[in-house]
Amino acid sequence: MTMTIAVAGKGGTGKTTLAGLLIRHLLRNKLGSVLAIDADPSSNLHLVLGMPLTKTVGDIREDSRTDVPQGMARQEWLDYAIRTAIEEGDSVDLLAMGRPEGQGCYCAANHLLRNIVDGICKTYDFVVMDNEAGMEHLSRRTTRDVDYLLLVSDASIRGLVAAEAMLALSRELEVQIGKIYLVVNHVSGKLSDAFRTKSDALGLPMIAAIPYDPQLVEFDANGLPLAELPDDAPSSLAVTEIARRLLKHNLVRTATP
Repeated sequence: MTMTIAVAGKGGTGKTTLAGLLIRHLLRNKLGSVLAIDADPSSNLHLVLGMPLTKTVGDIREDSRTDVPQGMARQEWLDYAIRTAIEEGDSVDLLAMGRPEGQGCYCAANHLLRNIVDGICKTYDFVVMDNEAGMEHLSRRTTRDVDYLLLVSDASIRGLVAAEAMLALSRELEVQIGKIYLVVNHVSGKLSDAFRTKSDALGLPMIAAIPYDPQLVEFDANGLPLAELPDDAPSSLAVTEIARRLLKHNLVRTATP
């Protein structure tokens, strides 16, 4: 059974990095097959994973208006196009959702695309989704279930307000979410009393406070993939602990031979 972890946060909070480090933990511990879904229109997850990106689901949706071969069913072509757009990596595959719809009606195409993508997800042990703050693609899932939603904030009240808005949005989605956690990123020193007071008022469990990590900043500045980040880097250690906590109720999963 597929385990789905969705990560969401406003820009600059480090949600894509968190998604990448979670994926790295799954791969290094050989916990199963992983599909990384980049559901942020900015499409940066491939850079974090050190993978290429040639085509997105958004590109395919646009192409479907003109490129479906004569005599070929649209659904058949879309299924083929999406499967060929999946970037195959070393034990992890990547699918980027890309930009939202352009002008015109895409209702029929979106329905077909959602069913195809959700069908593909079911063939993996793990799906890790990197979402934008609005969680648009998450709201459009047809399988309607997510095991864990991680809302990422920085250590500021403004960041927590954004996380609060995403929490409210998640409760409006027609998606069954198992557990929702807060992840506070880029923490220098202790969290302020004001931050902790507001965090407690949200009733949102904080699964981790990830410390500011100069090594990670250097990696981001130089565009290096996170696979090369040392295991003892502060961010690596923190995300490893997050992964262990998320997986503790899923111990029936065994390593892939």
